[in-house]
Amino acid sequence: MSYAWPWVPLIAQFKFHSQPGWARHFALLMQSTPFVADAIAKAHVLVPIPLSDQRLSERGFNQSLLLSEKLSREKTHPDSLLRMRNTLAQSTLPRSERMTNLIGAFAVNPFMAARLRGQRVMLIDDVMTSGATLNAAATALKQAGAVHVSALVFARTPA
Repeated sequence: MSYAWPWVPLIAQFKFHSQPGWARHFALLMQSTPFVADAIAKAHVLVPIPLSDQRLSERGFNQSLLLSEKLSREKTHPDSLLRMRNTLAQSTLPRSERMTNLIGAFAVNPFMAARLRGQRVMLIDDVMTSGATLNAAATALKQAGAVHVSALVFARTPA
């Protein structure tokens, strides 16, 4: 989906106005996209993008985790990737600053690293803007030995 009307206000309700019920509907739309069900089936593990403790406290839930669980509860491994520090919201930064904002932001949980080695991992997030978040998370997973990392998002901002 393109991050445009009607999705922008619905995603905002989901993410910022305590309406986690949207996760089921968004995941259903994600699954109905051509090739997505097959990609999920081929992935060994789904890893939702983690929130910082501060952002999780503000929202009360991790929207990426909810989407991941609706896509495949069995494959979702929410503790595989750790958010090491709070970062500025990517949407508030110019494209040029987004990559540096996330340096050192993610690490693989040392207790999960062995389970990720050689696995096909699919990152799950709600919205992709520049791709910097997904890139930083994928880099951490690849460094931990994931053999393949892909990503699935509900919406993407226009390039």
